[in-house]
Amino acid sequence: MRILFSFFAVIALALIAYAGVKIANLQFLFGVVIPYIAIAIFILGFIYRVLKWGSSPVPFRIPTTCGQQESLSWIKQNKIENPSSASGVVIRMALEVLLFRSLFRNLKTQLKEGKLVYGEAKWLWLAGLAFHWSFLIIFVRHFRFFLQNTPSFIKTIEGLDSFLQVGVPLLYMTDIVLLGAVTYLFLRRVFIPQVNYISLAADYFPLFLILGIASSGVVMRYFYKVHIVGVKELAMGLVTLSPVIPQGVGVMFYIHLFLICTLLAYFPLSKLMHMGGVFLSPTRNMANNSRRARHINPWNYPVHIHTYEEYENDFREKMKKAGIPVEKE
Repeated sequence: MRILFSFFAVIALALIAYAGVKIANLQFLFGVVIPYIAIAIFILGFIYRVLKWGSSPVPFRIPTTCGQQESLSWIKQNKIENPSSASGVVIRMALEVLLFRSLFRNLKTQLKEGKLVYGEAKWLWLAGLAFHWSFLIIFVRHFRFFLQNTPSFIKTIEGLDSFLQVGVPLLYMTDIVLLGAVTYLFLRRVFIPQVNYISLAADYFPLFLILGIASSGVVMRYFYKVHIVGVKELAMGLVTLSPVIPQGVGVMFYIHLFLICTLLAYFPLSKLMHMGGVFLSPTRNMANNSRRARHINPWNYPVHIHTYEEYENDFREKMKKAGIPVEKE
């Protein structure tokens, strides 16, 4: 039911865009109004979530430590797993964000013949890495629609992405990799019982949504041709705040654009916000220097401490009768 709900929700979104453009001729709504609203929700929602997380109190250091802490000079420290300096934290965060280092070392556990066995789980790491990097490259490639002159680095990326020289137009490898990675992540949630048990509709919906975006983009590039000049004219109009609706773009483009707008608006409300949250995780962005520096909770309020002298003044006579030594007679 969770899978079907998410699947039909994406189908319904595509049909809404189709009906709105093909039947009701609402090109301005789907080409201008909705994109602006989606971008505003994305930016404001992203800022709100980051500021809310940033204002959360972290009164003590709680870095995740997986290696030897900085200690005595003759004990070798693991400077990446257990960094004690800002540079070590930067390296650890970079490896986590760019290469998913902790996911690479992830293990799977299962029972075999009554024994708990640990095994490798590299396919999830590979699919996650392939998905995120392919999505990033595709995102960068699309900047050519928003710039008057395409920068050389975008042309270089496009050349490397299509270096196999397959088909006309040339086949982009990232298109295939993205579709394959999203499909694997979906099938993993379906066929692995433990993952399926904890998966919600909110986990399937973004997968179907991204799959719909990628599929509609592939259809436009290789099968259902669209007016590229008109697409760039629309994109340039949105960026320069002088929107225009060109003729002959095609309904498939508006479906593609509407799904992208849905993803942008949904992004700050979903688990996809881990893109910003990973940088604010106190278990990752803190140096473990508790032995070298004393950390005092800045939110501690003054508390009256009952000293031993006050305690003895209160109970001196009773302490004498009980034979307990006192400092003052």
